[in-house]
Amino acid sequence: MHEFEIIKNYFSKLSKNNKSSLGLNDDVFFDKSKNTVISVDTYVDGIHFFNFEKPELVIKKILRSSISDLMCKGVIPKYYFISSSGNSKNFSKINLRKISQSLKKEQRKFGISLSGGDTVFSNKLSFTITSLGFSKKIIFRNNAKLNDDIYVTGYLGDSFVGLKSLKKEIITSKNKMKYFQDKYYCPRLYVNLPKKLLNFANTSIDVSDGLLSDLEKLINKQKLSYELYLDRIPISNNLKKILLEKKLKKINFVSKGDDYQILFTASRSKSRIISKTFKSLGVKISKIGKICSNKKKPLIFDEKGKKIALNDKGYQHSF
Repeated sequence: MHEFEIIKNYFSKLSKNNKSSLGLNDDVFFDKSKNTVISVDTYVDGIHFFNFEKPELVIKKILRSSISDLMCKGVIPKYYFISSSGNSKNFSKINLRKISQSLKKEQRKFGISLSGGDTVFSNKLSFTITSLGFSKKIIFRNNAKLNDDIYVTGYLGDSFVGLKSLKKEIITSKNKMKYFQDKYYCPRLYVNLPKKLLNFANTSIDVSDGLLSDLEKLINKQKLSYELYLDRIPISNNLKKILLEKKLKKINFVSKGDDYQILFTASRSKSRIISKTFKSLGVKISKIGKICSNKKKPLIFDEKGKKIALNDKGYQHSF
């Protein structure tokens, strides 16, 4: 079973009397009466991060991907909690010092502070991070409107190449390898963007499992579909060079996940304010498609207007 089948079949009924749980179909818990927003994420060695040879980078990656859940909702993270399992090799004095120093830098960068957690012994390394923020409102999932434009921030695909290079499945120059691995370990988050999103986004999510997979989660309880245009999906110049150098296809790299860019929809009437806002913040924004009626199947078109088969939609948590 997939993650959402498990939630639907076994746990969603347990939250039916709790409006703040948002039906267990969003990235966060939102108590409107107390302006409180919470997200919880678990990361397991070998699944969510490649290895623990660079603990200072691994902890940075998982912390950023956790607070990204709040930021894509229009919420500024304030506090975080870490629970971890591991052994004396994982949590040696050297590793613990590296983790602590890295967290200190992240706290300064994002204005957050460690506020609690738990540690247990296990030969399986894992981390669970709870992020907490405060807001009077958030941007919900499943609030897209027919004919909304679909936007995404930054570039997609770099993190996937970073993972492939760490696994020695893609080999290129040292400079390019460093660039892609930095994107894998250190996803870029936009500190000044969350509150701005509230002015125009109808619905939003961060790209964690992949562009197509997360877009479908975004509208999974609405009678809607989408069209995407491959030539508008943003990739970096470094990725363009890799695709050319290795004779690879763009479609196979833009929906692999771990990008942590913000994917959102907005009414066409908001296009001017969106362009102006992102320009003022110095953040790249791309209009990549539109929301359609579910009378149409989800489609993605190549540069020549030809339909592309949607075979691999991204990562799925299967059990």
